[in-house]
Amino acid sequence: MSEAKTITVGTATAAPGTIVRGVIPVTELAGGTKVEIPLVIVNGTKPGPVFWVDGAIHGDEPEGPMACGIALKEVDPAQLSGTLVMVPVLNVMAFENSNRGNPLDTFSFDMNRIYPGRANGYLSERVAWAHSEWMSKVADLEISIHSGGAHSFLAKAIFVDETPASVELAMAMGEGWGCIMSNFLPKGSPMAQMKEIGKTGITVELGGRSATSPEKFAEVSRHLADSIINILRHYKMYPGTPTYPKDATRGQQEALLAPASGIFVPTPGVDFLKPMKKGDSLAKIINIFGDELAHLVAPADGMFFGLRALPNVNTGDWCCFFNKVEGPRDWTP
Repeated sequence: MSEAKTITVGTATAAPGTIVRGVIPVTELAGGTKVEIPLVIVNGTKPGPVFWVDGAIHGDEPEGPMACGIALKEVDPAQLSGTLVMVPVLNVMAFENSNRGNPLDTFSFDMNRIYPGRANGYLSERVAWAHSEWMSKVADLEISIHSGGAHSFLAKAIFVDETPASVELAMAMGEGWGCIMSNFLPKGSPMAQMKEIGKTGITVELGGRSATSPEKFAEVSRHLADSIINILRHYKMYPGTPTYPKDATRGQQEALLAPASGIFVPTPGVDFLKPMKKGDSLAKIINIFGDELAHLVAPADGMFFGLRALPNVNTGDWCCFFNKVEGPRDWTP
């Protein structure tokens, strides 16, 4: 029978049954500040896969770090089969500035579009490269935790690459995570990089600006931490019975952009993940005198999973993230 192995990521080396923190070194800034990616390894006492969790690839999305912190307190390495690696904050400089991308790097601002990065590239590309090298070598399963950030709120939604392994990982997120769409980024994201090397990743969405009040932020983070643990249970890495979504669907995302500038007003009665018909009213944009300038409607049968949280809106801004549902998913555990 095989035995649990010591796991190394960056400066962290964790023997079986231990929890070790460390960093992935990248470079230094002009003033001597080190650029490095923080991480923690929870290494089980029994053999099993390596499950890797990434948070805050966008710096205005704090839900991932909070969820990782909750899970870290609750996962006991003595009961774990395999390894849990968590990178609470991937894009550190963006996170420190509460910004989607690193303000020091305007050339590769969105880190979720540049994977696997470049060893000799722009600053964010070098961060992505350092992270990708370790993730690709160590991880068997990976999730990237996202949210609506500074502009929107996103309900529970997942993007998959439609391989059976990716769909399975999505279903393992647990109850309530039935809004599962095909990945719209075939290249450039951590999950796309995992697919490129024959491994499994997904992108998950939950939270955002209108859910950052203390109580709501805690609720969202709790849901995400529960899903981390549910995935461990699904893959028989941790004791307990996993849950699964009962109404999972297939679909494609369509982002609806503002056709006019003004104030964004959702239609009364609309709600996240609620089935809609093509042409149903979603929202209107009014000017500062209350005159209607534009009307947004459902582009297809489906549901919206993301809605703008800032009422003030300019032409071309994100307004709504819509799942054009194609049918139910045929999957059983």
